[in-house]
Formats: sequence, structure tokens, C-alpha cells
Amino acid sequence: MKILITGATGFIGSKLTKKLVESGYEVNVLTRDANKAKAIFPDQRVNAFEWHDNLTSPPAAAVEGINGVINLMGENIGGKRWTADQKRKLRESRVDATKNLVALIERERSAPLDFFISASAVGIYPVNLPGTLNEDSSEGHTYLARLCHDWEHALDHLTKTKRKIFIRTSVVLGENGGALQKMLPPFKMGLGGPIGDGNQMMSWIHLDDIVALYMKAATDESMNGIYNACSPHPVCNFDFTKALGEALNRPTFIPVPTLPLKLAFGEMSTVILDSQAVVSKRLEEAGFEFKYPTIDSALNAIFKTEHKNQRRHHEKKPLLDQA
Repeated sequence: MKILITGATGFIGSKLTKKLVESGYEVNVLTRDANKAKAIFPDQRVNAFEWHDNLTSPPAAAVEGINGVINLMGENIGGKRWTADQKRKLRESRVDATKNLVALIERERSAPLDFFISASAVGIYPVNLPGTLNEDSSEGHTYLARLCHDWEHALDHLTKTKRKIFIRTSVVLGENGGALQKMLPPFKMGLGGPIGDGNQMMSWIHLDDIVALYMKAATDESMNGIYNACSPHPVCNFDFTKALGEALNRPTFIPVPTLPLKLAFGEMSTVILDSQAVVSKRLEEAGFEFKYPTIDSALNAIFKTEHKNQRRHHEKKPLLDQA
């Protein structure tokens, strides 16, 4: 099977692409920098196709002979303050780019794809409500909710596929990237703490679990429609902070006031400050099993791997020094 993947060099995409190759797939990578992609994925089963401008059509060769698409592209939501220019980039890299990819498939394909899996986000749901939300919950009215709505509806005109699957992603936790990369510096210095009163809820998923979810969605022909990529156990900020401190063996006594975050990040601070407890009933129905269902199991696994890598690095140094 040959799969086209966008966003392959990102946090989720890089691990997923390597997993696809390990599993015997040939992978077409649609990227802004083919040389960078080939450096990350030197395997001969990875073919890199450059697509510099989201507002243009991707190269037609990228969709030749493919069986399915995994669409992960999109400017980092939490990467920069949401200025008008940044909001334009967020939209173009998700909505407009997906529409152009869909138009190419409709134009170039004769036989339908087996699947088109597109990333979305739990930001589509309302925020700061009591109780939990699932795939049956209504959509919210925030900027992020509207962006996710338009992102998903960019597939409205896709007819040449047997299945359309939307993976609504929560906070993804893993080593060497993602949300933890920005959180770790103050925590490692013992300066981490709950944000505000710490009562805001956060839905999350371990990197290994979301990669496994994409693999299952690609191969399980019964999967179709919307799935929330969330652990069964969302946590409040206070409990997450406590679990992260314990995994790092660092104190978490210093609370973080909300006002400086609002001033520093503007509207984008809502990603950090809003409360959402999202779960998935459809993953349970599909028989998906989480490797890391609890925040303690996820963080302990992440930092066990990190500490192991650090030990290996330090163990090599004496040998080099002796040489």
C-alpha cells in the first residue's frame, strides 16, 4: 500500500511516517522542503514531493498510485501570538491547503481512495462547560472552533474516497517536542506550578497512542467519521502539574498567574487557560486500546525514555575522553 502524508516532518507526522515505513508501506511525503524530508526519512520507500505554496495545487505526481491520504498539515496553533497575519497562516495551511489537495485528488484520480484521514482538533467543542464532551457534543463558537469547523468542511467536495475520517486531536504528550517542549524548562528548574486556580480541565493523548490511532484508522475499514484523540481520563491543570512534577522529581509549588499569560499571548492564551474535558466514546466502540490511559502512566513513560537516553549519552563520554 502507498500512502500520501502531509505534515510528515512535524511532531506527530515524523513518528507516524517512520511507523508506516516500518510496517511495510511506501510513503509519499508532501512537504515544503524535500531535502529536509529526505534527511529525516532516508528510507527508499519514502518519496518527497515539494509543495511550497498552500494556495496553489500540489504536484500531481504526489497522488499517483496512492491508496490513501493522512492529512496532518497546519501551522502550529500555539507557535505564535494570533495576529491577523498569523490567523491567515493558520487558515491557509489548514483550510485552503486541504481544499487544494482535495481538488487535485478529484481531478487526477479515477478510482476512489481507500481512505482520507484528516487531522482536526478538540478545539471545535465549546469551552468552560461542566461535564465531559464527546463526538456527539455540539460545536463551539470560539475562533478555534470556527477554524476547526472550516478545516473539516474542506473535505465536503471530496467524493473519490471510500472513507473520510476526522481525528480531533487533544494535547499530544511525548518526548522531544509537542506541548511538553514549552512546559519543561520552568519545571526542570523547580519553577513549575498550576496555572491560576488549576481547576481548568485538559484533554490529552500520548504520542504513541495517537500514532497507533492513525495506523488503526488507515487499516480498519469499519472506522469512518469523527473520532476524538483523547485519553479516557482528562485531568485538571492542578493534577497535571502535580504528575509532571513527580515524573521530573521537581517541586510544583509556584502558581502561575493568568494575567501575564493573557498579556503575553493575547487571544492565543485561551489554548492554555480555557477548560475542556473531552473524551471519546467512538474509540471505545471501535475497540481501540490506549497504551497510556492515565496521565501518570504517560508522563512516567516519557521521562523514563528521556532519562535512559541521557544515561546513554553520558556513558559514551568517558570512552571518548579516554580516546
